[in-house]
Amino acid sequence: MTKSRRIAFIGNSLPRQCGIATFTTDLSHALAASDRDVETRIIAMTDDRIAYAYPDDVVFEIRDGEIEDYVTAARILNNGGYDAVSLQHEFGIFGGADGEFILTLLSQLRIPIVTTLHTILAEPTANQLRILQKVAGASSRVVAMAQKGRALLESVYGVDPAKIDVIAHGIPDRAFHNPEKAKASHGYAGRPVILTFGLLSPNKGIEVVIDAMPTILAQCPDALYVVLGATHPNLLRQEGESYRDSLYARAQQIGVGPSVVFLNQFVDVPTLLEFIAMCDVYVTPYLDEAQMTSGTLAYSFGMGSAVVSTPYWHAQELLDQGRGTLVPFGDADATGQAIASLLGDDDRRMAMRHAAYTAGRSMIWSQIASLYLDSVEKARSTFRPRLVSDVVAQRIARPPQLTSLKLGHFNAMCDDTGIFQHAVYSVPDRAHGYCVDDNARALILATHLAAAAETGISERRTGSFASFIQHAWNPDLQRFRNFMSFDRRWLEEQGSEDSHGRTLWALGICALSDNDRPRRRWAGTLFARAMTTVLGFHSPRAWAFALIGLDAYCRACPEDKSARTLRLQLAERLVDLARRVSSGNRHWFEEGLSYENARIPQALILTGVATGNPQIIDTGLKTLRWLMTQQTGENGQFRPVGTDGFFDRGQAPKLFDQQPVEATATISACLAADAATADKSWLETAFRTFNWFTGSNDHGVSLIDPETGSCRDGLHPDRPNENRGAESVLCYLISCAEISVAARLMRPVPQPLELRQLS
Repeated sequence: MTKSRRIAFIGNSLPRQCGIATFTTDLSHALAASDRDVETRIIAMTDDRIAYAYPDDVVFEIRDGEIEDYVTAARILNNGGYDAVSLQHEFGIFGGADGEFILTLLSQLRIPIVTTLHTILAEPTANQLRILQKVAGASSRVVAMAQKGRALLESVYGVDPAKIDVIAHGIPDRAFHNPEKAKASHGYAGRPVILTFGLLSPNKGIEVVIDAMPTILAQCPDALYVVLGATHPNLLRQEGESYRDSLYARAQQIGVGPSVVFLNQFVDVPTLLEFIAMCDVYVTPYLDEAQMTSGTLAYSFGMGSAVVSTPYWHAQELLDQGRGTLVPFGDADATGQAIASLLGDDDRRMAMRHAAYTAGRSMIWSQIASLYLDSVEKARSTFRPRLVSDVVAQRIARPPQLTSLKLGHFNAMCDDTGIFQHAVYSVPDRAHGYCVDDNARALILATHLAAAAETGISERRTGSFASFIQHAWNPDLQRFRNFMSFDRRWLEEQGSEDSHGRTLWALGICALSDNDRPRRRWAGTLFARAMTTVLGFHSPRAWAFALIGLDAYCRACPEDKSARTLRLQLAERLVDLARRVSSGNRHWFEEGLSYENARIPQALILTGVATGNPQIIDTGLKTLRWLMTQQTGENGQFRPVGTDGFFDRGQAPKLFDQQPVEATATISACLAADAATADKSWLETAFRTFNWFTGSNDHGVSLIDPETGSCRDGLHPDRPNENRGAESVLCYLISCAEISVAARLMRPVPQPLELRQLS
């Protein structure tokens, strides 16, 4: 390296008690101690039920079950001046099914990734296969710790061989030791010592060695088996010390209790090395062949211990050519004979120790650090920052499934009257009652899901939304009321022009796509009665909402000539507005921007396609293109126009507050543009906009809860809005539904990040 490098590690970290935590910490320290001018930091994976006293080099903690923390970590890394990221991957340390949440972080990183794979399964489940392929695809280099790992990555996972590095597990650099000297300091002088170290759990095979002790003691009566290590924290939480107690009882039952010592402690590396130094035979009796790496085996082997092990993958490679002894899985007799034979043959044991120690010199941390730094340089030399189109292209995983949508929060926001307007955090706020705007959106969502043969929203609930709209109709004024108090009193005789237009939109969708025929007829009848009122409106958005409803209604009721006439009249008004207001490179309908801006271009695109009018389509596409120039951040992320005063001609767009309704409107408009033009860039823009919900935004924070389907109300200048009202959750769910249908019915398309998280 010619200049200082900053490398960030993602993985478990000490003082968390596990092998990956030790590995991450040791590798980070080894790189920082190299002579190649490296600065290292750690992003620590944290079990959110436990607080750890991390050292200063841990710059952020990811709570494994909090999707937002993964997004925040990506933002920290992208903005932290790091040259590369070293990811320690193991399915069980990340949140989501098979650790799927790590994909959220990787999808947003814009720096090279070198991933060390601590587990590589020969027979993964379909989801494990998908996740590891995604991790490898996002990585510039992939590190396996054994040649078997390389072979599996190529044959099972299809990883490009050119990006795979094989780098052994690192070990401390210690002199060849004399066990007798170390035994004296622990009170075991003169006794043959057998050692097993590691977090205690049933897959370690400790009971096999206990069962082998009678065979060993028959030939070496003074032999002592030391089991060093705390019970695995997960096992301890679930079952307490029942497994350790069962091992102790087993030793007592077969009469070897005095010869088996359990040391229930998680020891630091110096203490561990003292115990390894005193053992005559180190034994790893693991029960599963699919063990790609073992830190305890690497440490004991590299220090020159005589090792007896079952033939899991790591042991097969490390102990080859006389550097150790392999015994069958679960075979207590063979294990006992192998250990007793080594204890009784000093010359053979010493030859094995020297062979292991010599081979281990290539595994000391300074050597491993050099290999990792070479891997980092390879990653940097081949890394190309991903464009938006690259990120989208990588998200073709499987067809989105609407059944993966979570409706828990949506259902909590509803009662027999309809859906509440607001929430305090996630608690429905009765003080603000209901409005026809949100019940219209809810009917749109229910109809979308029904049209896709989904059953997430009950018939009774859908009926309540329709009933709210029916009750909102004021026949005397030919207008819809909007606001209703919690005690079911209307707070006005008529609502805004926009709420009337939005209600027509819901009625049109219902008339076309609802799965209940009588309700379709109801929607069509009410639409026909309420539509002509729009001619007296002055709001461009009210015209646009009505046009979107007319697009559906005219397909449901093609014989209604007055509806077709109204559609053209409203569209011509919008085209005329664009003609009069636009100038230069600015193509819009008003002097400033307001809310749900993209609905106006969407309405024109839909109307132009339905009527075969190229001028209407062109106006819709031209204004949508200009709008997207105002709604795209410096890094290509979607940035909706803020509601803090919006902005006028000649002024910069307001950044905050950003609200979900703008993202949903933009997604719908882009999907309409895609259908009208078959220009793939519109589809890519729709998916990029969707990712605003999941963290590709100015704060780098996800707005959604994948478990409940709730959505925060937007972004303040300094933080997300923690309330989760009806408009937000409905906009988010409608976007999920629309993008899912687009992906399913149009053609194979990129799958949005959040739909993967919900699957």
